[in-house]
Amino acid sequence: MQKARIRLSSIDLEALKSVCEQIETVCKTQGIKKYGPIPLPTKRLEVPTRKAPSGQGTATWAKFEMRIHKRLFEVIANEKSMHLIMKIQIPESVLVEIELM
Repeated sequence: MQKARIRLSSIDLEALKSVCEQIETVCKTQGIKKYGPIPLPTKRLEVPTRKAPSGQGTATWAKFEMRIHKRLFEVIANEKSMHLIMKIQIPESVLVEIELM
């Protein structure tokens, strides 16, 4: 049995939740011991921009924000079940990092 750490990150929270649910169903059907999904701190990227493009007028600012949501799984699994986890359909907006230990 090997241990795998799976990190998921996405700006789309619904897509992230659906991938987490798919991993949980694979773990449940295969009888794999798992820890997670552990929510990691959400990264907030803020970009303040000036509303007037010419620079004239009052100094009014518009603020845009992008949130990056992260989840962590630790799975203790065999080769067959890891193969099933890697076959999960993942949307393009979700970034997956798998680290084998």
